[in-house]
Amino acid sequence: MNPLRRVSGTIVLLCALLGVTRAQEPAAAGAETPPADAAQAEALANAALSAPADAAAPPAAKIVPQERLNALDLFFAGGILMYPITLVSIVVLACTIERGLARRRRRVAPRRLLKELRELTHAPGGLDPRLAYRMCEAKPNSASRVVRAALLKVGHPSSEIRMAVQDTLQREANRLYRGVRPITLAITVAPLLGLLGTVQGMIMAFFVTSVSPAGVNKSQSLAEGIYTALVTTFAGLCVAIPAAVIAHWFEGRIQNLLGDVEEFVDSLLPELERFEGKVRVGKREPPTAAHAEPPRVAPETVVPRRRRAATPE
Repeated sequence: MNPLRRVSGTIVLLCALLGVTRAQEPAAAGAETPPADAAQAEALANAALSAPADAAAPPAAKIVPQERLNALDLFFAGGILMYPITLVSIVVLACTIERGLARRRRRVAPRRLLKELRELTHAPGGLDPRLAYRMCEAKPNSASRVVRAALLKVGHPSSEIRMAVQDTLQREANRLYRGVRPITLAITVAPLLGLLGTVQGMIMAFFVTSVSPAGVNKSQSLAEGIYTALVTTFAGLCVAIPAAVIAHWFEGRIQNLLGDVEEFVDSLLPELERFEGKVRVGKREPPTAAHAEPPRVAPETVVPRRRRAATPE
């Protein structure tokens, strides 16, 4: 019996070893498949990298603003300082229209008057100071006032004539620049008002953001406060930049006109120097001898004498 048991035990052991060997064969085959899968994954990765980037990336979506800025809404969003900025712009516009009409050549240095005075210098007898004075007195403007100042110094040394001309030119320049000063002031005031409104708006924006409760989008609230605060600075610059251009144009216009007047008076000085120590023109000059009228003599009236009453003896 013992040999049979040994044989049967040996057979059972061989069957068990055969089953274990067959079970290990699929495991080994499964262990050999990952390299094939890794090679396939590497090939797919290389193909993806070699593909064009435009085909791989989806088209970017266009950002379309849902709301548009309205000028009227921005005006009211700018706050109370938008009203003085608007007032400054109205002042600039009014001064521009008024100074544009007042600074025309015929109001400052009319060509017709200068031509008539120049013709007097080419007259056979030369310049007649009294006639030129009356001509300037009949047409009041900047050029005529400067020429009158020179004619009033006829008979004096040429240095006094030049000094009178320079003083009158300075007064006329001050008078002409008087209307430009509000425009020059607006160049400084309008941006400062805008900056003041921006600072005020920034303070309010940061204050509202700091006291906002939890859960509120603070970044959006801060961005809205900042862009509304910048409205006043934008408005101030929109007023100041055109005002600077207008003021510069007016200053150049005034300098050119007064320069023409000064050049014309300088051309008259040689004619006026001929009368040094000979004749002087006053503010109330009588007409010349050619235009003088003979004095009128009132008819003599005869007053009858009264007879004395006879006194009784």
